[in-house]
Parts: sequence; C-alpha cells; structure tokens
Amino acid sequence: VIYTSGSTGNPKGVMVEHNALVNRIDWMSREYGSSPSDRILQKTPFSFDVSVWEFVWPLSVGARIVLAKPEGHKDPVYLCALIREQQITKLHFVPSMLASILSLGDLSQCKTLKQVFCSGEALGVHHVNELQSRCSWVELHNLYGPTEAAIDVSYWNCSQLTPSMMNLPIGRPISNIQLTVLNSQLHLVPGNAAGELHIGGVGLARGYLNRPELTAE
Repeated sequence: VIYTSGSTGNPKGVMVEHNALVNRIDWMSREYGSSPSDRILQKTPFSFDVSVWEFVWPLSVGARIVLAKPEGHKDPVYLCALIREQQITKLHFVPSMLASILSLGDLSQCKTLKQVFCSGEALGVHHVNELQSRCSWVELHNLYGPTEAAIDVSYWNCSQLTPSMMNLPIGRPISNIQLTVLNSQLHLVPGNAAGELHIGGVGLARGYLNRPELTAE
C-alpha cells in the first residue's frame, strides 16, 4: 500500500499488486538497461511512488544504491556534489528540481551521469534545451503515470524534441499497459481531439484501501 500525495483531496491508500511493480521494473530494465556497474541515486522520500523504483530497480540488477541524506532531495548544491562524488549514473528529478539544479548546481561537472528521468510534473521544452546545452552526454526521459497504475504508464525520449514542438508529449505506453483517449460517453475520440486518458493493463492497482466506494468509482 502506498499513499497518494493528496493533491486532489485527502491522501488515499492505493493497493498496488506485486506483479504490477514487477512489470514496471522489468520494462525499465529492458528499455533503459542497467548493470552492476550502475550507481543509482535514491533521494525521493519513501512516501512517494517514485522511491519504489529507486529502491527496487538497482536491487533487481545488482547495481549500487546511493542514499541521499534526509531532506537532501531539496538541496541542488548538495545533490550536484553527491552525484559527482559518488559517480551517479542514473537518477530522477521532478522538473522543478531539474530547473533548480541547472540554475543553482553544477550539473555540467557530473560526467558519469548517463540518464535522467523526469516525472511528477509537466516537463517543459526549456528544461530539455537547457539540460542538452549543459550536459549533452545525458539522456533525458519524460515519464508519466499515477500511483494507481504502478508509478509510470508512458514514456518519451526527449532526444526526439524538434524546434516546432511547444509542449512535450507523454509518449507511448510501457509494456503490458494500454492507453486510450475517450470522450464522456467512453467512445474513442478522433486524432488530435480532446478527451480523457484511460489506462488499462497489469499496472492497475487492486483498489483503494478501505474505500470500496472510491474503488468502484
């Protein structure tokens, strides 16, 4: 059980199946690759779902977990020093922290960094451009998903950014997940039409803990 942040009301306990997490971690390993030589930074508080893959992914491949100090995830100067000193290869930022670390830290000195994953907020074109200008060797990936669907359900490689793009897409579904855009009558909408994103597949949670009416809804 992991609790949502409460951004849409009171925090709710989400019952996530183990096979949903296995699918999410297996997809990440297949898509991005990892090995015992990787050093993955664990800095997200464990009450947030991103922390789950920060813990489980390195353990599943024998990579090293480097634990940031308590509250260290809020300090861009400390994080830059930690990334450099511990030779971190993979990590996660919410876009607002990525912006802070690009302006206040010295990410350009973190030469071991290979992949940065962003989720939790909308990633902007300006984030991508600035990271690419400062750290051209780093891959940036935009991930999207709710706690109720085992952390992330879609992904997009920011190297696909073109000058004409005003907004970044959330990309395509990860393995064993289905994404469809429907209207209020639950019919598929045509291309480029507005609708509501519906998620299906093995990532869906069992429901909300002790909230059967909300689970039914």
